[in-house]
Amino acid sequence: MLSRSSDTLWDIAAAEVCSRESWTDEEDAEEDAHFPTQRTVFFMGSKAGGKTTILLRFLDRDETAKPTLALEYTFGRRARGHNTPKDIAHLWELGGGISLSDLVQIPMTADNVSSLSVVLVLDLSKPNVLWETMERLLDSARSQVEKVCASHQKTGESRSGKQRVPRVLHKDYPDRELISPFPVPLLIVGSKIHLILLSFTSSKSEATMSKSRSFVNQLAFGTERPKSISTDPSKPLTIPAGFDSLSQIGPPVTSDVDIGTLHAKNPLDLWKKVFERVFPPENIKERKELKDPAKDPQYSEPLIDSIRAQKDQELEQYKRKQAKSWKSLALDP
Repeated sequence: MLSRSSDTLWDIAAAEVCSRESWTDEEDAEEDAHFPTQRTVFFMGSKAGGKTTILLRFLDRDETAKPTLALEYTFGRRARGHNTPKDIAHLWELGGGISLSDLVQIPMTADNVSSLSVVLVLDLSKPNVLWETMERLLDSARSQVEKVCASHQKTGESRSGKQRVPRVLHKDYPDRELISPFPVPLLIVGSKIHLILLSFTSSKSEATMSKSRSFVNQLAFGTERPKSISTDPSKPLTIPAGFDSLSQIGPPVTSDVDIGTLHAKNPLDLWKKVFERVFPPENIKERKELKDPAKDPQYSEPLIDSIRAQKDQELEQYKRKQAKSWKSLALDP
């Protein structure tokens, strides 16, 4: 852009802003092709379900996976070609299963919702908590995305004035009236299948991990989506979004449950009711969810924990002392 010598710095800046606001979507796409992109991938799922392992494999890091403490961040970079700027993937991982689901608000913000993807990792070897884990985490993530999008619409922060949240299912999808599509790209990974299928060898496990890595790569860097599809229930499933339907899946096949007595609202609800009959969910009251990771035994640090206990005791003593002081002041005429 040419500028007159009499233009001030503010005049030039204002002209640049106006010029950028007038860009069309086509110009945006052309501009993005010459500049690095930034995407956000949020990993969540079953506690100790393998999220960190998948993340490390995606980043080509030969490290031993350690328990995730609350919420952790890392990033990956990938060049599109020789001597080109590297695209950046911001990678967040939520630990603790459903106990820390409130933390989804940290990685899901108005700044990244248009480039956000979610990876949900579910431990298949623990079916009694699988459905609740899936529902609780997806509900928390969906609620946060919808909250951010509502704020987007109200403030009009998007440069184009449009809400740039990708659509997952096309308008002609047969089950669109029966389900509520997740508002951002979602990858569901069933982990620890080797504990269920005895015939699942290490070579097959490696192949499955490679597929998972390819799907994560597509979310993080926009690479081509893997073309492999597998719908055989006796083998690991690989089903891209939109390539299945409730009619193709069919009703649950079970001899232990009379489906007619379940009074399901829709096909998905029917599957849930049958699943929970076969795999009764754990009693929430009996399962103690640790809201404070500092009290979780898996993060035990004897020296630090002893100092923390001492400080907690001192804090309680201080609180009691302050309470007595306020009480005496209140009684003093």
